[in-house]
Amino acid sequence: MLNKNYHRLLKRQLKKTGLDTSKNPEFIRFFNMVNDAYKSFDKDVKHIENILEESSRELFVANQRLTKERDNINKKLGHIVDNIGGVLFETDLDGNFTFLNNAWAEYSGIPIDNAVGKSFRTFLHGENIEGFKRFDDLFSIEKEHIKFIFKNERNGEIMWFEVKSKLIKDRQGVSTGFIGTIIDVTNLKETEIELQRASKSKDEFLSTMSHEIRTPLNAVTGLTNILLMEDYLPDQLENLKALKYSGEHLLGLINDLLDFDKIKSGKLKLIEKDFSLNYFLESIKSHFGLRTEKKGLIFNVIKENDVPDNIIGDKLKLTQIIKNLLSNSLKFTENGCINLSVNNLGVKENKVTLIFKVTDTGIGISKSRQESIFESFMQANSETSIKYGGTGLGLSISKKLLNLQESDLKVESELGKGSTFSFEITYKISNRLSVYEPDMIKMQPSYEPIDINVLVAEDNKMNVLILRRFFNKWGVTFTIAENGEEVLELFNKHDYDLILMDLQMPKTNGYQAAKIIRKSEDKSKANIPIIALTAFAQTDVKKKTQQYKMNGFMGKPFNPEELYKLLKSYSKSYNKKAI
Repeated sequence: MLNKNYHRLLKRQLKKTGLDTSKNPEFIRFFNMVNDAYKSFDKDVKHIENILEESSRELFVANQRLTKERDNINKKLGHIVDNIGGVLFETDLDGNFTFLNNAWAEYSGIPIDNAVGKSFRTFLHGENIEGFKRFDDLFSIEKEHIKFIFKNERNGEIMWFEVKSKLIKDRQGVSTGFIGTIIDVTNLKETEIELQRASKSKDEFLSTMSHEIRTPLNAVTGLTNILLMEDYLPDQLENLKALKYSGEHLLGLINDLLDFDKIKSGKLKLIEKDFSLNYFLESIKSHFGLRTEKKGLIFNVIKENDVPDNIIGDKLKLTQIIKNLLSNSLKFTENGCINLSVNNLGVKENKVTLIFKVTDTGIGISKSRQESIFESFMQANSETSIKYGGTGLGLSISKKLLNLQESDLKVESELGKGSTFSFEITYKISNRLSVYEPDMIKMQPSYEPIDINVLVAEDNKMNVLILRRFFNKWGVTFTIAENGEEVLELFNKHDYDLILMDLQMPKTNGYQAAKIIRKSEDKSKANIPIIALTAFAQTDVKKKTQQYKMNGFMGKPFNPEELYKLLKSYSKSYNKKAI
């Protein structure tokens, strides 16, 4: 007989088996234990169900809260995205838009629905991209980040936009598309354009003023040099020297201002070529030797520690730096000596580090002023510029030129006991056995007659007068042409060894005339040497003269010795000797 208190599952199982548990105490005890286990299990299940029910209620509440927070965040993000100051976009790998915010319609005037699903190529024209980049160079899976600027004209108004985008990848690192921004940079771009225009206007103004000042200055210095070469009264010598110094000083001021402007605007670049350090030092010694001698000073050039001869670097900038330093020493030294020394600090990986020092026994610089002298337009004190002159740009320019070459200018000085300016600079050592340099021309050459026939293109009467006087003294055969058309007419009728070509001439300018000459059917005439004569700053015309295949240029006012040297290098006797 079944116990009525047994668990329902146990009673069902005993009923199926047909067992009579009342006759066997052991069965009764066993089934009582099973019954207790069933009832205990029911209690556990009920307890678990209660826990699960409570957890479900908590999860439901949490889910509702998270859903609400998610909706709020999405709403806020939507407001941010739609009100952000720029376009937010997503594209697939082919550049088709998959998302655009409201700013798209505002900037482009195209509804978002009409743009999503279409390629950016539909709305962006290559010629409107700054730098005119190819579309394949823009959205490419080979680029993690992309940045460019383009312009868009809408209702007659030009607007500029900056695009920045980033490649999107999934968790497996597979590229899936691009995400980025389009920001209105019209104000910034218009400011940049205005600054460029202002800079161009400034450059044109400086170039024009340089030309206008150099042209009469050429007459002043040229006539002074001619007077010094001719017979003059003894009491006129001092006046002529003062006039020559004033002209050269004014030219130096103009050059300093132009160089300073070029450096400040970042337009000055390094031009590294092979050059002979020995020849460079000899040139410096020759140039400053006479100047120091005239002032009663001793000038020494000292080489130490097996300084290499042939090196690769920017010789012109080194020349400018050394000449600035030596000119300063010469200006501020009344007694004693000036020394230029160069020392080899060591060679590593086919590069040599040199230290240049310019030492003088001049007035010196006080400790308190040694930092400020490198600033633009600054001198040691207010009396210095009054007593010695100058712009205060020489040291500033030298320091900036060295900074361009990863070097720096240092000073050691004591007031009343002189100064030492020094800098360390590294150059590559040239593998060439020798570097050709033209023959040294003495500071006071003999000016022997030059066997050369020159066609001179020059429309300025004063410049013609000066050239005529020099050429007559040097025995130069020459013909004057006052404009480009006359140059071409004379060139076709006669044979010349050299053309000195003024760049600014009426009718046909120097550039146009040179272009026509270089296209001449007679190749021997087409290759005639052409040297540009210009009152513009050399840095302004150098590249352009190269483009027009000219052989070089000479600035106005020109140095008579340099002009003589130039003519001699193209003379018949010099070329025969070279052969």
